[in-house]
Amino acid sequence: MDAALKPEPASSSHRVDPVTTEIVRNGLIAATEEMKTNLMRTAYNMIIYEALDFTVGLFDARGNTVSIGLGLPMFIRGMSDTVKTKLAHYGMENLDPGDILLTNDAYITGSHLNHMTFTVPIFHDGEVVAFSCCMAHWPDVGGTLDGATTDIYSEGLQMPIVKIYRKGAPNEELISVIKTNVRLPERAMGDFRAQIAAVRTGERRFLEMINKYGRDAVLLGIEAIMDHSEAATRARVREIPDGVYEAQSFMDDDGVRIGERVPINVRVEVKGDRMKVDLTEVSKQVAGFYNSGETAGRSCCQVAFKCLTSALDLPINDGQFRALDIILPPGRVVSALKPAAMRMWMTYPMTIIDTIFKALAPAIPEHIIAGHHADLVVGRVNGRRPRDDSFYIYLGGLIGRWLGSQAQQRRPQCDHRDERRRHPQRSLRAGGGEISAIGRTLCAAPRFRWRGPVPRRAGLRAGGAGASRYPVQLADGPGEMQAVGSRGWPVGLRQLGRHPPLRDGAGAALPQRQGAQPGAARR
Repeated sequence: MDAALKPEPASSSHRVDPVTTEIVRNGLIAATEEMKTNLMRTAYNMIIYEALDFTVGLFDARGNTVSIGLGLPMFIRGMSDTVKTKLAHYGMENLDPGDILLTNDAYITGSHLNHMTFTVPIFHDGEVVAFSCCMAHWPDVGGTLDGATTDIYSEGLQMPIVKIYRKGAPNEELISVIKTNVRLPERAMGDFRAQIAAVRTGERRFLEMINKYGRDAVLLGIEAIMDHSEAATRARVREIPDGVYEAQSFMDDDGVRIGERVPINVRVEVKGDRMKVDLTEVSKQVAGFYNSGETAGRSCCQVAFKCLTSALDLPINDGQFRALDIILPPGRVVSALKPAAMRMWMTYPMTIIDTIFKALAPAIPEHIIAGHHADLVVGRVNGRRPRDDSFYIYLGGLIGRWLGSQAQQRRPQCDHRDERRRHPQRSLRAGGGEISAIGRTLCAAPRFRWRGPVPRRAGLRAGGAGASRYPVQLADGPGEMQAVGSRGWPVGLRQLGRHPPLRDGAGAALPQRQGAQPGAARR
């Protein structure tokens, strides 16, 4: 799948009107924002409407990204690859109006089985002109609840590419398979309906634009938007000095081979108006559940690239990535092959993006942010309610520290709202989200505090404070916590090695999680 593929021209005889193109641009952004709003207002699970663990988007007839309404930026690539795979699976000739395609295949989406992805082919005059898509996290899809997994089969229901709706009619047999394999079918069906509403919203708004401005005007306008995005991105890449830049980081371990560090090595080459990111030396896939699919590896590169070249440019579209080349062999921790476990897929990609930034820090320090906490520190609690013996599951994360940049200082109470363009993950909001879940999950976080002030060795533009949370489980039941990076801390851009080392119980210095190598350039 090539992210740089250009869409088929709609009609060579139709002149692109810049005014209409700008209207189409804003119409696409508005459509995907409305898709987001509908999903958040109707979803049953707080991980969607509070943590924004979802994304929605519109795609052209070949599956290229036209506009994305991001929840978490790490999904910047996943839906396009998923749409293309669904299209290849069925073929255009086997799609009908009213069809809705579904999969949660971790090796297609690049993430874990909890991400259900719905896709609607948008028809106009009997032809597919675009796709509307929504990926969202369901808290439970079956599988084992407690302990680390070591293969995909123990992680839950695997739904291959299917037509969950055929010609407008729901496939009740497949829906019953889903309901049978999840522990909270009423919640699952609530999120199911919310995602259906989101993709149909995208379909409706796209067809309204075509009916109002004409099919050729809209499709050629999309092509012009992508071409403009490409030109702007190439101009910004040319501002980066040519060279080869390398950096290294590592993760503590994979949760199975305890203490065996997992290397993250990246190589970035800039030449003229193109950038190449080589992830060949990233660790091979691991035994634990921290793997992710090829789509996630490509997303790492695209998130970093967009942050550096077009952070605030909307809509997010594939034209912005035509100047980016990615080398990612199969079988790496971010291009894992079946049956690699992928339940905690999101953890390693965060550090890969930090490492790409670190590699480029010597060339463009004014555009780079320092490393951050790079983990959600996910806690999971489940059990049965005493009053009616019904099952509950709680999933929550701990907000970590964001470090500064030459351009600006991080807010001490940073809740990541202003960081989504800078980094791929945003943690659960503090306090309100979990407190609202008391009646639903019997788990609360009554105590929360910011871990300040900023350390006395802070630089001119220091990072934000970390956080402490003290959850309380209000009923008996098992629980677990996963965290990586506990053996070290993120390092500043220009202060590598100058922080006092962390010490273990015997007084021995522990390594910094971001590794000992600063970004190195070779010309």
